[in-house]
Amino acid sequence: MTALHIGLLLFPKLTQLDLTGPLQVFSRVPGATVHLVAKTLNPVPSDTVLSLPPTVSFAQCPQLDVICVPGGIGTNDLINDEETLAFLRAQAPGARYVTSVCTGALVLAAAGLLRGYRATTHWTAVDDLASFGAIPDHRRVCIDRNRITGGGVTAGIDFALTLAALLADKTTAQAIQLMLEYNPAPPFNAGSPETAPEEVVTMLRSRMQASRQSRSDAIARAAARLKDQTETAA
Repeated sequence: MTALHIGLLLFPKLTQLDLTGPLQVFSRVPGATVHLVAKTLNPVPSDTVLSLPPTVSFAQCPQLDVICVPGGIGTNDLINDEETLAFLRAQAPGARYVTSVCTGALVLAAAGLLRGYRATTHWTAVDDLASFGAIPDHRRVCIDRNRITGGGVTAGIDFALTLAALLADKTTAQAIQLMLEYNPAPPFNAGSPETAPEEVVTMLRSRMQASRQSRSDAIARAAARLKDQTETAA
């Protein structure tokens, strides 16, 4: 069986479930070697008390068959981190699939890897994808050629099972789902702005206002940089 290299990007203040949900799925794909990729091998702090140890650095990373960028508040900095964006641009041409979960899509987009592609991300950020020439799509998992993007946080498991079926087959993906007993039955129907009570949506938008402004400022800088790079290359 041909070796399959799957790389998940680590960066400060990532949302660990964006990473660990797909990690559980990918680790069960036959023939897959999963890498946790970061700039260095130093532990990377998530957006909670949990820190994550990389298994390989940018410099040591093999050519990946699958690149996956998780999301989290740390993407506000990452979309203007040229070292990370350069790593993704260098890996993308040789990858079978270029993928993301949650606001990781903004990082792919800032690297110029979603221009002209349909893509999804967390519901609070999906329309921001247009700033980088991507086509916003509100579905939970979006496939456009070899770009596969998942919505917010828990959509990462749906995304990973979808990709597992493409990397192996549907039966294998179903067996992984059964092994994980992934059979969601949430206690509330409040997982999207379309179904959550209006007062909950309003409360959350208010709480996120400062973070949203910070993201908007970062996106403006990143989009301007990408435009300059594109014009220079042309």
